[in-house]
Amino acid sequence: MTSGAAAATVADMQTHKHNHLHGVRVYLSGPMDFVASRATEKKFGWRNRVGDFIRSFEGVVFDPWFKPSVRGLHQYGLEDLKSLDARESWTFEQGQKGDEIRARIAEKFWETLHIDLRMVDTSDFTIAYCPTNIYSVGTAHEIILSRQQYKPVLFVSPPVSFPSMDKLREHLKGDKAGLELLEQVVAEVPVKANPRGIPSMWYMPLIGSGHFFDGFGFKPYIKKFNWKKIPMDALEEAHPPKNPLLPYIEKLAREIPKRWDNKSKSYVPNDEWLLWDLDGLAKPRESEDQGLFFND
Repeated sequence: MTSGAAAATVADMQTHKHNHLHGVRVYLSGPMDFVASRATEKKFGWRNRVGDFIRSFEGVVFDPWFKPSVRGLHQYGLEDLKSLDARESWTFEQGQKGDEIRARIAEKFWETLHIDLRMVDTSDFTIAYCPTNIYSVGTAHEIILSRQQYKPVLFVSPPVSFPSMDKLREHLKGDKAGLELLEQVVAEVPVKANPRGIPSMWYMPLIGSGHFFDGFGFKPYIKKFNWKKIPMDALEEAHPPKNPLLPYIEKLAREIPKRWDNKSKSYVPNDEWLLWDLDGLAKPRESEDQGLFFND
């Protein structure tokens, strides 16, 4: 993101009395292991754009690709494109040898898990990208941790389609054996289209009805932030989000959203949005009775 783009967005926010995202800490959760390319995801993935957007409102971004350094433990939990190489030595072998190998793998990845969960723990809310065709245990863990702490999770579940698969099926129309092999691959993978982006039913009561989005809605902001084109742009072009995330965040900076109460059939205050106002906490305060004292 260019500094001019960031300044423009911040300037827009300064026309409002409050910027609720100032100093707010946001964790970006989503698949990292089973994406098509970890290198591409790290360099051009959705986290880069969402991070630009939140920082333009003076928010703090916790991105697991770029973890904050730890005081006194500068290499602790760092993750790179080869972080998963250790699992290549995985074995189900019984006995001491197998136990040692599995213990070594678990110990190596513990630092990453520890840092990521600490980022979730210290964030004010989580943004979770959860396409139904990508397996991710860590994302579910991070979502559950956030919800156990009654913190909002903004859940993005995009449409899932396989246009290349449809083209291949059409290409093999006259090849009976080829079509049979294709359908076997579809069943074995499995390939399950989800054109409406319907999330798992388990997530619905866990997240809350007001925090589901079917895309990011990048298009109106691409020029403003000077973002390079990515494959996700084609997906959102083909399936324009009905409820995009970025406009919601932009509105969140101005006003705290309410939640729908199905019993009263009305919108009511949502006390999950506890966004701390930390300005001034590092400065001394004055007590009417005790004079000057410092915060703990």
